[in-house]
Amino acid sequence: MKLIYVIVRNVDSSRVMDGLNKQGFYVTKLASTGGFLREGNTTLMIGTDEEKVEEVISVVKKECGPRQQIISNPVGPAEYTSMQVLVNVGGATIFVMDVDRFEKI
Repeated sequence: MKLIYVIVRNVDSSRVMDGLNKQGFYVTKLASTGGFLREGNTTLMIGTDEEKVEEVISVVKKECGPRQQIISNPVGPAEYTSMQVLVNVGGATIFVMDVDRFEKI
């Protein structure tokens, strides 16, 4: 048995959860913070058999793969306009851990 933690941007979390649910995976959603753009994150917890770990990771890659976004980057005092910068966003951070014991009550 494995426990998978998947950390995604809030804007990607619904798509990832829907994709995992359609494949028969149960997901627990936790609010979390952090990240380069200081936007909210979502941490998803998925318990599954070891042989299904790659299937979970495949769904996550499909639903929230990396992409580019334009952000404003201030270049001086307030009277100056900001410069727009293209940054890579999206993707996920995934941790896979062994589960010693699992009980569903």
